[in-house]
Amino acid sequence: MPITKALITAAGRGTRFLPVVKGYAKELVPILNKPQIQYLVEEAIGAGITDVCIVHRPKENSIKNYFSPCPDWEKYLTKVNKLGCLDSLKKIHQSLHSLVFIPQSSTLPYGNASPILAASSFIGSDPFVFMFGDDLTVEIKPGQHLSTMINSFITNSAAAVVAVQKVPRSQIHLYGCAVYKQNSLFPNQLQGMIEKPDNDTAPSLHANDGRFVFSAKILLPLLKQKTIGKNNELWLADNINLMAKSHLVLTQTYKSSSSWETTGDPLNWLKANIAMARLDPKFDI
Repeated sequence: MPITKALITAAGRGTRFLPVVKGYAKELVPILNKPQIQYLVEEAIGAGITDVCIVHRPKENSIKNYFSPCPDWEKYLTKVNKLGCLDSLKKIHQSLHSLVFIPQSSTLPYGNASPILAASSFIGSDPFVFMFGDDLTVEIKPGQHLSTMINSFITNSAAAVVAVQKVPRSQIHLYGCAVYKQNSLFPNQLQGMIEKPDNDTAPSLHANDGRFVFSAKILLPLLKQKTIGKNNELWLADNINLMAKSHLVLTQTYKSSSSWETTGDPLNWLKANIAMARLDPKFDI
């Protein structure tokens, strides 16, 4: 069945970007001339997604306000003949059946798997795309890499597909690390993931880059066990490990036309800006 739903996480506080994010969500920090989260929504649309859910902090409405129509702005831009400045936002609304916003309850455990619990009513029993809000896919055609992941999920009847990219050994401790199953018919079958392993003992150099395609089966261990793991957090990796024990979980590496940039800190955010600028002929880089 086609995958039409995507869940984007935007519930973190982004303390590494203080003081600027004191006034708005970190996912609105721009990459070139657009907030990062807009690139994620456009990536999802490019992969055929029609229903997007953004999980945000309670009482934090800046993302919802950004995506909502603003008559005052439209009136002003019409007056100065610059209404085209909002075309990319209008295209999003024209492309989606729904764009919903769900606050992540403070009663949920802290961790990168909690947004799935918050959006369980949105997910229902359908497969879905899961996207970390501070990871950026750099590609000329938005959604190309995500489309490859969705195709792998459907073609192989997988329970999950996890995007990975090779990183230097000195950096693997920063990410979720892929552990591959030995003697499998699928060379990219996951046995599981280790969250932030020691550099010296990491079983591979494949880091998760914040893109997943999941069956709704991921909800079962989350809802039943709410497994609390390393540093007393609800880690997505722990629940992928439970799924991989009895279901097919695959990885998907990037092709040469796409790459991953993390944007969770100012230095990597700057690198992501440069990477995106190199794709745009307006910038001479």
